[in-house]
Formats: sequence, C-alpha cells, structure tokens
Amino acid sequence: MTDAIFVSSSEPRCGKSLISLGLVNHLLNKALKVGVYKPIITPNKENAKDRNLELLLEHFDLDEEYESSYALTKKEALAMINHGKGDDVLDLIIEQFQKLKSEFDFLICEGTDYLGVSSEHEFDLNASVAKNLGTPVLLLGNAQGKSNEESISSLNMAMDLLESKDCRIYGVIANRVDENAQENLQKDLEKAFSHRDIIISSLPLKPNLSNPRISDVVEFLDAKVLYGSEYLNNRIDSFVVGAMRFQNVLPELKEKNLVLTPGDREEIVLSLLQAQQAKNYPSAAGILLTTKKELCDSVKKLLDGSSPLLPILSVESNTFETATRLKEISPYLKASDRQKTELGLTLFEEHMNLEKLDEQLEKVVPDIITPKMFEFNLLKRAKSDIKKIVLPEGTEPRILKASKILLDKGAVKLVLLGKPETIKEEIAKLNLHESLSQVEIINPIESEQYLAYASTLQKLREKKGMNLDQAKDLMADASYFGTMMVYLGDADGMVSGSINTTQHTIRPALQFVKTKPGVSVVSSIFFMCLEDKVLVYGDCAVNPVPNSEQLAEIAISSAETAMEFGLEPKVALLSYSSGSSGKGEEVEKVRKATVIAKEKRPDLAIEGPLQYDAAVDITVGQNKMPGSKIAGQANVLIFPDLNTGNNTYKAVQRETGAVAIGPVLQGLNKPVNDLSRGCTIDDIVNTVIITAIQAQA
Repeated sequence: MTDAIFVSSSEPRCGKSLISLGLVNHLLNKALKVGVYKPIITPNKENAKDRNLELLLEHFDLDEEYESSYALTKKEALAMINHGKGDDVLDLIIEQFQKLKSEFDFLICEGTDYLGVSSEHEFDLNASVAKNLGTPVLLLGNAQGKSNEESISSLNMAMDLLESKDCRIYGVIANRVDENAQENLQKDLEKAFSHRDIIISSLPLKPNLSNPRISDVVEFLDAKVLYGSEYLNNRIDSFVVGAMRFQNVLPELKEKNLVLTPGDREEIVLSLLQAQQAKNYPSAAGILLTTKKELCDSVKKLLDGSSPLLPILSVESNTFETATRLKEISPYLKASDRQKTELGLTLFEEHMNLEKLDEQLEKVVPDIITPKMFEFNLLKRAKSDIKKIVLPEGTEPRILKASKILLDKGAVKLVLLGKPETIKEEIAKLNLHESLSQVEIINPIESEQYLAYASTLQKLREKKGMNLDQAKDLMADASYFGTMMVYLGDADGMVSGSINTTQHTIRPALQFVKTKPGVSVVSSIFFMCLEDKVLVYGDCAVNPVPNSEQLAEIAISSAETAMEFGLEPKVALLSYSSGSSGKGEEVEKVRKATVIAKEKRPDLAIEGPLQYDAAVDITVGQNKMPGSKIAGQANVLIFPDLNTGNNTYKAVQRETGAVAIGPVLQGLNKPVNDLSRGCTIDDIVNTVIITAIQAQA
C-alpha cells in the first residue's frame, strides 16, 4: 500500500489546503494514523506558523507537534541553496521525513506555496524533494480564468516536467474551475489523460470557499478595525476604489464589495453606510480607509454613537498601493472557520474521484531509491553504532576535507596517520582547525604501539621468513600501521588509496587480515546510484581475469554485500549472450560459474549467463529469458572480467550522471577499503561511511 503522497501545485493559488484537508479526512476515516509534512514552510509573518500545517493539525487534532511537521522555512532553505548547500537542504528534508514515517501509517506531504521566488525555481525544488522522498505526486492546477484547453495544457506540461525529473504521477486535479464549466472540463480531462492510470478530478470554484473575508484583509494588511468587529466574517466578492465624489461611487457598488477610499473622504463613508440600509442598493462587505488621514472628529462622534452596519478598517498605505496589494490576497482555510472547512470537505467528497483514490492507495508502490536517499540511509546506519576508522593518508587535503564532513555529520570517529606537525599545518592551510581540533593523529614510528605492532607482524609473517627489523620497517609505513590497528581492534576499519595504489592499500590486509572462512578471493563492488534505483556492480577493481570458481565467489560475496546494505539481491552473471543461446569459452566460463554459485548458495536468486540489457530491462529480459525471475529485474550485476566491469561502471557513471560509491572490498575478515586516486571528497565520505557499516556487520 502507498504510505505517502506529495501534494504539489504547478502554479500559485491552486488550493493545496483544500486537497490536503480532504485527503487527511478520507484517510482518517480508514482508521489510519495520519501525519502531515511540509518540507519547506512559508510563514506569512516572522515567527508565525504555516497556515496549511496549522489548519490540518488543529482541525483534526492530529497527534503531531507543529515543530516536527516541517524541516525548514523557505527563508532558511533559500539561504542554504544560495550558499551552495542544496544537498544539505535535501538531507534535512529526508531526515525529518524518515522520522515521521516511523511514527505514522500515512503521510500527506505538501509542496511549497509559490511565494517570493520564480515559479520555475520552485517547481524544480518541489520535483527534487518529491523524487528524493520517493513519494508519488498528486498534481494540482489552478483552472480559474482559463479555458479547458489551457487548463489541460498546463497540467500536461507540468506532468511531463515532473516525469522528466523521475517523479511518479499519482493523479491530477484541476481546482477552482468555473462552476458552469466543471462538468465539461472533467470530461475533457478524462479524455486527455485516458491513457494514464491516475486519479483525474476537477473541483468547482465556490465563492463561499474561495473568496476572502474581511478578517482575511485585516490579517493580510495588518489593518486596524475601527468599527463593526462583529462583521469580520463578511465575504468579499470584489474590490472597488471609491475616490470619486460620492454620487459617482454609489452607482459602482456591487453586492459584497469592499470599498477602498481615503480616510478623509467622510462623505463617501456616510453615503455607503446609508446605502447599506437602503433596499435599492446592494449590500457592501465593508469599507477600507487608506492613507494616514483620519475621519474628522464630528464623523467619529456620529459613528461612536451609532452601530454601523458595515465593518470599517484602516491602513496607512495609499489607495493605489493598497489596491495593488489586495490583488495578492489569498484566502486560507482556518480551523476556526468551521463553516468553510466543512464546505471544503463536502466539495472534496462530491468531486474527488474517491473510488480511484482508494484504488491508488491499495497499489504497492515500487521502492524508489535515489542517490540522496541511499546516502541518507547509509549515514543513518553509520550513526546508529559509531565506529573508529583509520585514514593512513592524513596529509592529503581531500582526506582532511572529507574528515570535516564526516565529523560534522557525527558519522564516525577518525584517526589520521602521519607526522602531526605536517597534518596540523595542512589543517591550518585549509582553515579546518576548528572542525578537526579534536581528531586523533598518530605518527606510526612515534606511537607507543609501534614496537608491539612490529612484533605482531613479525610473528604473523615468521613462516615467510620475516624478522623483527623487516617488520619494523614495514610498520613505519602508514598502510601497514593502519591495517594492524584494524587487525588488533584498535580501529574498526581502514580507508586508503587517494594517493596510494590499490596494491599498496590492500597488500597488508591480504598478508595478515586474510579472507573470511570459505572465501579464497578478495573482490570489490561499486554501488551504482542511478536516478531511481541502486545497482551493485562487481568486480570492477581487483581481479583482472577471474576463473569460474572465482567468479562464483564474487557473485556470492556481492550478494552478501548487497544484503548488508539493505538490498534484496537478484544476481545476474553477465556475458555476451543470454541463457543457452551462445557458445564460446567466455560464455562457458560464466555458465559454469552460475552453476557453482547456485550449488554453493541455493538460497540466493542467481541467473546467468545474461546480457546486460536482458538483466536490467524487463521487456528485453522476458523476451530473451521467458519466465526468469531475474531477467529484467537484476540489481547485482557480475562482470566476467575487470576490463568489462571497469569500463562499464565508468561509462555508466559518466554518461548517466550516476553516483558510483566504491570500490568496496569484500571477502576480508575486517573492513579495509581502497579509494581511486581520482576520488572526490564525496567519494571519500561515502567510502568511510560504508566501511563503518561493514565494521558494524
């Protein structure tokens, strides 16, 4: 079953509050524990609450604190984005989303309000949030003042843009439709989107619901109520400026007008109050006095001694400025306005396609794992049980910058190896002394453990002819020292390779950390984070030409690594042909490896040989391997040799923009991982976090 919906609009004033109100009510009636989440809120004033969240929390008395129902204010989010911290914004949004998901059966998530920034920028921001939360989008459009063709075109364009950004569409709603056109628009929407299996609804514009009240004007303009506070619930259908002589203003009056007039036009005020009592004039909604001019004392005295039948408000801005601002007023549903909220719920139930909504709710939504979500889950796991990771390349600037990020995130404890004075000089150059002031720094040859480590190494390698002097020489090397820390439990894992070769990094581990029981070959995988899923590629970094037995081991190790990181492995051993169709030495090697892997681990889902397209594309897979449970669905892809694997991962990374996390070494008794010498700071951060998780396992 779906467990979250992202309610997003394609433009301003689409009526998200009404749709969210109806959705929460519908889900509560299904006896679900419902929470609400607005990743980025837009309070109308400093220190004020977001109106939509306040409405939902108060109207339904939800078991949720206001402070937990959002991640950031729009002001905070834009400041972070403008300072190049867009990824941090997503991290905070995902973190709060995951907290709420653990507390509720269903989450109604709301997009931003399209106030203060460009629509294009805001649309992209909402798409990015929905995608990274993995929630399907219920898209709203504002049909007010549009033809049917314009409404459909606007929604269609927004859907195409969302899908181009890898968002899933849950349904479309045209809101605020002219009542006379609603039935026709609904038919046109169903015809236009008949090829889509989505919710398609249209909701009519109801003046009692969509038009502002006098109280909305008071709040929006921070107006002063001079008279008639008992009439603040009056509905406003239109605004009119009364700056002419009163005999010219009266003919312009319409039912439920709010009349704007300068504060010194007493004759207009008096004539409007008189017209309110006359049967042959329409009833106005209220009077709004502009400018800093006040009513004269004699008129004040007259009004004070009577009971005006109209609310009279006052603002300091001039008439033109006030009229311009009122064009931007957007009435909000309030929990205190039971009449409006009940009308809104009735409107939702009458015009929302509830049958299709229930059908969509029952669907199993495929898990979407974006790179940000995968990295967030890794960080969350690392923080659940903090491990100590040793970094032998302590003077490398990328290592130091990554260390700052890791420590700021609270992901791990770190040990840097190298000469303390050199490392501290580099830290000062990079202006990282504050973040790295407490990091542990060890110079191997000056360490209290140096001789003990050398002695241990000599004993471990004694049969290979190693003496103590040779062991001391090796232990002066940071890679040997760091590996020994891991071997003896003084550190939980090691990451190196940003300036050292792969051989230099893993040779010590092969010599004395050794492989796990039943494993004869150390191999590697990359986590390939595509737009909407994570694949495991192995082996792309260690074994040049594995034989069938080694290939089978690599497949099993890769499946186990996938499971360690929360993926259900479906393993495909790759070749240039699928099934029994092809022949040749390389195909036979893969076919034999598949048989061996299945015999060793019958509990694992393994298939081979498979071509790459047959492994990952469901249509191609079922055509080439009918009935296969792996073809088209594989998420662990085993390459026949290093040449193929290394080139493929780099091609996919460069051409698709995928995030490649690794290489992650597997098969060792304790975690030691190698970096590419071209690694980025993010690569180092991810590899250290993965190493910590391996240490937990």
